[in-house]
Amino acid sequence: MYENFLSFQLKNGKGACGLASSLTFDGNTQTDLQPNSMKKEKKDKHFIKKPTYEGGLTALRAFIKENLKYPKAALKAKLEGTVFVKYTIDHKGKVISSKVVSSIGHGCDAEAQRLVSLLKFQVPKIRKMRIQYHKSIQIHFRLPKVAPKPKLKKPVDSNMQITYTTSKKKGVEKKKEDKGKSSGGSYNYTISF
Repeated sequence: MYENFLSFQLKNGKGACGLASSLTFDGNTQTDLQPNSMKKEKKDKHFIKKPTYEGGLTALRAFIKENLKYPKAALKAKLEGTVFVKYTIDHKGKVISSKVVSSIGHGCDAEAQRLVSLLKFQVPKIRKMRIQYHKSIQIHFRLPKVAPKPKLKKPVDSNMQITYTTSKKKGVEKKKEDKGKSSGGSYNYTISF
């Protein structure tokens, strides 16, 4: 059975009235003493909001993939691995410092720090406060996949010949006839492989 009704209550015995709604479900009563217009808004649990990369995590991964330049020394050594970098973001959203926590060497650390320094974050503004944020990131170095070269097929018959013959149209006549030259009007081309 579902009931919804309004009732008036006296507060402090002075006749002030407030709204109360009551819901009954199988004998259990739930009462809300504050009207909908007087409910407090929920506040965020976190006073200081964290900076975010514009576009989210997928945009951050795409940016790193697009701007990552594999170091030549790591390519020669065929080195793969993950570099852990801790960095600090200022109140404007720029990365002001970075530190490599876990290194793999061969120039990958410097490349990871270069990538982190290019990042730009959106920082929510907090009145009269300039806050620095500390974050960490993992940058994965994987060797680029080399596509296999297609095998060239050798022709089966190496003594192949193509002959192409053209001739003039019958309705076209030459105005001048050169002495000593034949007026055959056809050309032969032979291509050998």
